[in-house]
Amino acid sequence: MFTIIWSTALILGILITIHEYGHFKAARSVGVRVEKFSIGIPPRFIQLKSLNDFIELKVYFFKWSEGKLKWDVIYTKQINKPGRKGSKTEYVIALLPIGGYVKMAGMLDESLDSNVQYKDDEFVVKSYWEKIWILSAGVLMNVFLAFIIFATIGYYQGKSEVLNEPVISELKEGMPAEVAGMLSGDEIKFINDKSVSTWDDLTSIIHSLPEEEISMVIKRGDELIDYKLKTMSSPFPNGSKIDTIGLIGISPVILYSDISLLDAIGVGYSRTVGSFGMMIMSINLLISGSASVSDFGGPIMIAQLAGETAEAGWVPFLTFMALISVNLAFINILPIPGLDGGHIFLHTIEALIRRPLTLRTRIVIQQIGMSFLLLLMLTVMFNDINRFF
Repeated sequence: MFTIIWSTALILGILITIHEYGHFKAARSVGVRVEKFSIGIPPRFIQLKSLNDFIELKVYFFKWSEGKLKWDVIYTKQINKPGRKGSKTEYVIALLPIGGYVKMAGMLDESLDSNVQYKDDEFVVKSYWEKIWILSAGVLMNVFLAFIIFATIGYYQGKSEVLNEPVISELKEGMPAEVAGMLSGDEIKFINDKSVSTWDDLTSIIHSLPEEEISMVIKRGDELIDYKLKTMSSPFPNGSKIDTIGLIGISPVILYSDISLLDAIGVGYSRTVGSFGMMIMSINLLISGSASVSDFGGPIMIAQLAGETAEAGWVPFLTFMALISVNLAFINILPIPGLDGGHIFLHTIEALIRRPLTLRTRIVIQQIGMSFLLLLMLTVMFNDINRFF
C-alpha cells in the first residue's frame, strides 16, 4: 500500500507540476501577470507570496480557534530580500498532491472569475499567438518530459534485439507458466505436439489459444519435461478492432548493445510519437465500438499500475510515467471546454470571427465543458471501483 501511495503521488505530482510550470513560464515570457501557481487539491498547506523586499511564508493546518477546530495559518515568516521587486504571485502547495492550476490575470478560466480590467499585463489583451503559446505550453512540457524519459531509458538500455529462440527469459508472477513450475532458461520444444523452433512459432500458437488447456514439452538442461496448463486471455488491439489472445506469462531473451546519444534522441522521438499513436488508436477503437467507455481507467487504475511498475523497477516505473505524461498531453489538447485544447479552440473562433465572444457565451461554454468533464470523471471513478471489487 505504501508503494502505491508514494508512486502515485510522485507520478501525478511531477506530471502536473511540469504541466503547470509550462503555463507559468510561457505566461511570464510574454508579460502576463500570474496571480497564483498552485499544486495539489485544496486546502492549501504551504503558501509563498512574492512581495517587494521580502517573501511571505505561511503554513496552514488544523487550529483551535474561537471554540472550534478549523484549517488556518499556524506559522508565518517573512524572508527578507532587500531591493527585490515582487511579482505578487502566490505559490501554493496544497495538502493532496493531485491536480493544480495557474491563475493568470485577465483570463476567464474554470474559476469563472470575470474580473478583467484590460491592463497590459492581462491575458485578454495579448495577441492570438501569445495566447496559443501560453495555453499550449503545459502540453508541450508533458511531451518534452516524455521524450526526455524515453530517450534516457533508451540510452541506458541501449539497442534491444529479441532473440528469436523459444527460450524463456522471465516469467510473470501468478500467470500460468510460473504457476505450473516453469523456470527462466527453459527451452520450449513442443506445444500441443507441434514442434517449436522460434519464439515467433511459440507466440503464434499460444496467442491463438485463449482460455484453453495446452500441453507443452520443455527442455531443461538434458531433461525433457511435460507440462499441462490453461492459457489466460487478454484483449489485443488489431487495427480498428480488439482481438482476444492467449497468454501464459513468459518473455523472450532480449540482447542489449550500447547506442550513441544521437541514437537515444531518435529512440525518445519514436517512442513519444508511438505513444500518441496508441492514444489515437484507442480513440478509433472507441468510435468503432470495439472498445467502450467502461474500458476507461481513472485515478485508482493509475495508482494500481504505478504501484506495480514501481515494484518492477525504475525502468518500468519511468516508462509508465512517460506514457501517463503523453496521455495527459493528448487529453489536454482535445477541443473540450475546460481543457487547454478547449481554450485554444475558443480563441481560434474569436480570431476567425475577428471579435471576442461575449462573456455570457464564454461562461456558458465553460459550464458545459466542466459538466462534461465532471461526468467523465464520475464514469472513470465508477469503472475503477467496479474493477477494484
